[in-house]
This record gives sequence, structure tokens and C-alpha cells, in this order.
Amino acid sequence: MSIEESIRIVPKGQVALVEWDLVGEKVNKLSTAVMRRLKDVVEELKNSNYGAVVMISRKERIFIAGADIEEIKRIHTKEDFNKVLSEGHEILNALEDLPMPVIAAVQGACMGGGCELILACDYRLAADDEGTKIGLPETKLGIIPGFGGCVRMPRVVGLQNALDIILAGKAVEGKKAARMGLVDDCVPAQKLEEMAMAMAEEAVAGLRPKRKKYFKASGLGAKLLESFAGRPIVYQQAKKQVLKTTKGFYPAPLKALEVISQTYGMSNREKALAIEQQGFIEVAVTEVSKNLIDLFYMMEAVKKQTGVNDPEVKPRPIRRMAVLGAGTMGGGIAYVAANKDIEVRLKDINNAALSLGFRSAREIWEKGVKRRKLTPYQLEQKMSHISGGLDYAGFSKLDLVVEAIVEDMDIKKKVIGETVRHLKPDAIVATNTSSLSVTEMSQAHPQPENFVGMHFFNPVDKMPLVEVIRGEKTSDEAVVTIFELSKKLGKTPVVVKDGPGFLVNRLLMPWMIEGLFLLEDGMSIQTVDRYYTHKFGMPMGPYRLMDEVGLDVCLKVVKIFKKALGERVQVPEVAERLAQSGRLGRKNGRGFYLYDSAGKEKSVDESVYVDLALLQPKDPLTEKECLERGIFQMINEGARALVEDHIVEKPQDVDLAMIMGTGFPPFRGGLLRYADTLGSGYIVQELEIYASRHGARFKPCQPLVNMSKADRKFYS
Repeated sequence: MSIEESIRIVPKGQVALVEWDLVGEKVNKLSTAVMRRLKDVVEELKNSNYGAVVMISRKERIFIAGADIEEIKRIHTKEDFNKVLSEGHEILNALEDLPMPVIAAVQGACMGGGCELILACDYRLAADDEGTKIGLPETKLGIIPGFGGCVRMPRVVGLQNALDIILAGKAVEGKKAARMGLVDDCVPAQKLEEMAMAMAEEAVAGLRPKRKKYFKASGLGAKLLESFAGRPIVYQQAKKQVLKTTKGFYPAPLKALEVISQTYGMSNREKALAIEQQGFIEVAVTEVSKNLIDLFYMMEAVKKQTGVNDPEVKPRPIRRMAVLGAGTMGGGIAYVAANKDIEVRLKDINNAALSLGFRSAREIWEKGVKRRKLTPYQLEQKMSHISGGLDYAGFSKLDLVVEAIVEDMDIKKKVIGETVRHLKPDAIVATNTSSLSVTEMSQAHPQPENFVGMHFFNPVDKMPLVEVIRGEKTSDEAVVTIFELSKKLGKTPVVVKDGPGFLVNRLLMPWMIEGLFLLEDGMSIQTVDRYYTHKFGMPMGPYRLMDEVGLDVCLKVVKIFKKALGERVQVPEVAERLAQSGRLGRKNGRGFYLYDSAGKEKSVDESVYVDLALLQPKDPLTEKECLERGIFQMINEGARALVEDHIVEKPQDVDLAMIMGTGFPPFRGGLLRYADTLGSGYIVQELEIYASRHGARFKPCQPLVNMSKADRKFYS
């Protein structure tokens, strides 16, 4: 079959039904070849006698997924981008200028270039199903809409709606798209084509003319903000919000805002599109864009993986599961499972704990009700998937048990041994431990091949990473089952080998410990945290993160690391004083920071310096030293985990885990991608300098030294 079959005109009397069905692909996307075919189709329609056109997809759950990201990734020069964008504008302008009305019938994902295509149509219908999403996610890839989205979207839905979609890279479902005017109506999916054809027949009869639909604000306030005088206020507030969210590290949202402010209200379409084109090119050639596109591909790769190398291994279906330990973490795990209609039973040793688990899950859904993403009826439906009890009633029917009790090996072994006596033989048991050995824990299971780690990160409903931890005897089937379940729950799984701290905590712990050393060296809490957030791009500095995790938990894990890894884990004297201070972090309102009754951070607790027997900080160290002492230790440990201990197989695994599990700045591409930008030689040189001043914890590992000598990169 040829490219002509990918976009075909099917005559329906005086209506041309244009069917999208990209040959050899699961999705429709706007590659160069497809755009050239679209150009031919538009030219054929222009010279035809059709009275109306309906655009529709024959792919399941996909209208048009967007541009071909692989092509964008391969383009590096401004000249090449300029050529591609010019051709794209020419084609979509020709579509917009067709003599007959064009109706887009949208079901499934309509993203990026697909959204820009329907904006060039006269009328738009959307299917009323949860799979239909329309949006412009380009800023998430470090670029801006480049096929007219910055110009056409504000004209169709108004300035504020357009900024909300474009700057955050959002997508909206059909009903919301209809409310804002992005589509003309949201209709039942099974009637979409029928109603689109009816609209086309009305156009043929002269009842639906060609149109250029412009947004009309209703209400005095909205009209003021849309006015020439009010727009600067909107732009100013939007810029303020973008800078608050991105801290200025991501140029694309600011460039999109600049383009929209220059083109909104401009009558000359070609001039407006030229401004957008130039803006796109400026951000598309940046390292930030290339790193974000690499991250996109890492995420796409996970969708195709199963967690093992043998494609013959299939996952077991998980329909019913239990969570042992109904605290905040247990409630969060119950929420993500019940939210996907899995039956969940919470088990704990008292009713107070069960109540906490139920409440933790309910509160997350209640937030969805407040945001109108969920109805009260849907909330109760979701809650009906969660039951609870103090015994093992119903455990014989379970497919999976997730253990999320206290971090104590002896207690965990005892509970696991007791639990398996109530399960069917092939049920999988997964531990949510953050630091204890999965292999040792599996000794409590009579069939260790059915035992695996499933490490969620807190808060469970927000943190996307799940570490799937493979013990020495864990079977491929158990790994594949947990890997696929994690994806079903909306998480990003990374398979790691059993070892101290697994992957993320192993890399993160030296960074947090170094924060304590920096305190001893006279640095202030707010200065170090600000360096990491506002200068480097981390979501939290080491002290704020330790408060979030819980200072008691952090110090317990430090002891585990010290026992497992020996001399390379140095523990500062201040750690012991911190353990005796009664500070737990956010959970008791007092850590390095103070927190209100709702757990919201108020300010640094200045009394912490006295409590830890420290002098008042004078910030004697440079920003460079504060950042390098933490980040370079993570890189050093990452090299060990990857090359020496084979905790993971690829540098992509390290980077994906660090981005999804810690919020390591995506614009830097991940920990090891960032290391490659600096060069292994420079990192080894600096580590040796710090080791001569501060001790063995900075000694560069042999794999990193070898890379330095050979001038190699992690991504070589």
C-alpha cells in the first residue's frame, strides 16, 4: 500500500469524506511524507465540485497524534526547521482557504499538529469519550506550536483559554473543549460520523457557510481582559505564573507567550505565522528541547517494554489485591489501584489505621471533585472498590498483596510468612520497602519466585516512578506482572536489581548527607536549598526533601547505607544530634523548616542551628562548590550502580528514574546526560580535589576514572 492510502478521499455524494489511516503505523502523525500527501489531497479538494469536507480518522483512539517527533529530533539547523515550517504553513493555509466548509470529526488523541490541523478547519466535533483529548503539548518538548497553533488557538478560544493550553502543554477532553469553543459540539462517540456528515449536508445546502470563527468574550471582566487595554495584564500575569512554575529554566513557554502577545489581534495571517515560525526555530535548536525530546523517547520506550528480555513471558492479570499497612502510603497505593477499578482490600492491626487509609484515598478523589474532574457519584463508585479489615478474610482470592508496613526486616518477614498461608499458591507478594533487601525478605516466602519489590514514592498519587526490584530468585513472570501493573496504574516502572537503596535512594542519599556536611561547614539552609532549586532546577533542596521524607526515616536509611557500603559513606556528627532533636520534618511540623497544621511550609526554623550545636551560618562556600559536592557524588554513585553493580542496564534507566523519582531537572536530560555535558574528565578532576579536602566519600569510582582516561561518555 502507498502513502496515498494513508489519507484518502471517499466520495459521499457532494461530501468528501477524508479518511486518515496512516499505513504501517499504529497512530496518525504528520511526517514529511504525510504532509506532502495532505498537500495533494487539499489541492484535489480545491479543484473539485464537493460542497463540504469531513475529516475523520480510522485509527482506534487516535485522530492525529501530532508531528513526527523523530523528524524534529533529527533536525539541528535553523535553515532545515525553516523549510519544514514554511511547507507546513503553506499546506494548512491552503486547507483553511478551501472554497467549501471543512468539518473535523475528532475521536481519540488530537495533539500538537493534529490540533493545529483542526484549528484550520471551519467546524469541529469531538466524541464524548475519555480517550478524546485535544491539546498542544509542544512546550513539554521544549518547543512551541509551529503549524499555526500560537496564532489560531487564541482566535478560536480566547486569550486566557489559549494561554492555559499552550503554556502548560495541556490537553482537554471533549466536553471542556466544547465549553471553551475549541469544538462546536461534543457528541456521543457512536454518532460522531453521522453527525459530522449531517453538518456537511447542511453546508452543502448552504446552511453552514465557510467561516473564520473568532472568540467573543461574554461578561464585563472577560471582555476587559480580551480588550487591547486588558491584554497586557493577562500577559503580565501569565509570565509571572510561567516563571514561578519553571524558574526560567524552560525557554519554550516564555517564547510562546511572546509570540502570542505579538500576534494576537493581528489581521495579517502570513505575518503572524512568520513570527510564530521564528519563535519555534529559536527554541527548537536549544539543548533544552533536545533533552526533553530524549525524555519523551525514554517514556515511549517504557510503553513497549515488559521489564524482562524474554518477549514470551506474559503478565498475570491483577483484578483483586490487598495492601498490608493502611497508613498514608497504604491509602495512596489503594487509591491508584482502585482508581483503575482494581478491587483492593486494606489490612492493618487496628481500626484507626484503616480509617487513615480510607481517608487518605478519599481525600485524593475529593480534590478531583473540587476540580470538577470527578462527580460525587463517581467518587463513591471509586471508593466502593476499597474494603478493609483486621484479618485475612478474602485473601484466598487475591492475585497480589503489596506489603507497606514499618521498615523493619524482622517484622516484615514475620508478616509476609503469615500472609502467604492465606493466599493461593500463585499469588504474587510485593514489598514497598524503600531500603531493605528484597532477597533477604523473600526468605520468608515459601515460593520466593513469587516475591518482588514494588517501591512507590511518596506521595503515591503524584510521584510517577515505581522501582520494580528483582530479588535473586524473583521470576520473570513476577517482574513482568508488576511492570505491566505499574503502567496500568499510570506509573513509570524501572526494573532494578536488589541492592542497598536500590537505585533512586542509593543515588539520592549521598546528596542529602552532603547537605548535613554543608551545614557543618557554615552554610545556611535557605542558601543551599535556593542554589539547588533556583540555580540548578531541582524541585526541592536537600533540607526540604529530608523534611518531606521524614528526618527519622532519612537517618535510619543512612545507617543502613553505612552498614552496607562501608567507608565511602561518611556520616557527619550533626546527624546524631539531629536524631536526638525530636525533629521529624513535615509530619510533626518541625524539621529544618516549620510547617503549619495543614503541613504547609512556613519558614526555615532558625532554632535548628542552636539545637544542632552549629554556629550561626555565614555561607562561606561558593554556589559551584555547594552544587558540585552534592551532584557529583550522585554521578559517582550512578556510575557504580550502572557499571560496577549492574543495578540497572542502561544510562536511560538511571536518568528516567532520577527524573521521575526525584524531579531531577528534565531540561538537563537526567543525571548521566548532565554528566556527559560536563565531561567525565572534569567530574573526576573535581571529585579528586574534594576528596583531598573532605575525605573518601568523594573518591571517584573506577568506572568513572576509566571513562575519564578514555574520554568516554555514559551515552557513547
